[in-house]
Amino acid sequence: MNAQDCLQILRNVKDVAFATVDEKGVPQVRMIDVMLAENEKIYFCTARGKEFYAQLMRDNHIAVTAVNQEFQMVRLSGTAEKLSEQKYWIDRIFKENPSMNSVYPHESRYILEPFCIANANIEFFDLGKKPINRENFTIGNHKKPKKGFEISDSCIGCGKCAKVCPQQCISAGKPYEINQNHCLHCGLCFENCPVKAIKRRSV
Repeated sequence: MNAQDCLQILRNVKDVAFATVDEKGVPQVRMIDVMLAENEKIYFCTARGKEFYAQLMRDNHIAVTAVNQEFQMVRLSGTAEKLSEQKYWIDRIFKENPSMNSVYPHESRYILEPFCIANANIEFFDLGKKPINRENFTIGNHKKPKKGFEISDSCIGCGKCAKVCPQQCISAGKPYEINQNHCLHCGLCFENCPVKAIKRRSV
């Protein structure tokens, strides 16, 4: 699994949730087609009259998420860039997605503006495996965030965290260690540590 594989999942699902915020800072979400996924970028389009377009032009931060039939989830958080060469990209999008011709026939297609996401953090989360599996990637110039929990040197080795972990992904040691690829980030270990040795990870 790599960043391009995750973007291809979004392309294969195609109708995925895109979230932005409106002028009042209220979250807004809608289903948008991922039209292309190549070279660690995804491409989409929207009409200039839509609120989605206005929100992107006001604040280009965006979150995208989808889950496929194998219970593999991809979550992306980054920035959307409006592309120049509008007609080239819209024509390319329509060629790769011919069903768009019935929605925007003939010259009406040029009410659409093309965007790409080339800078983002990506999280892959596979609930179809036991234990669950998660991986993190970045595209462009984004830095990989540290999420979830880690066990500090304050650990006294009581093992309570390992006993309560629903995925059994905590192993004994000095200190005990969380396998980040199988962690749910549920916080049960954090809540049950008697000496508060478990901390949220941060960049």
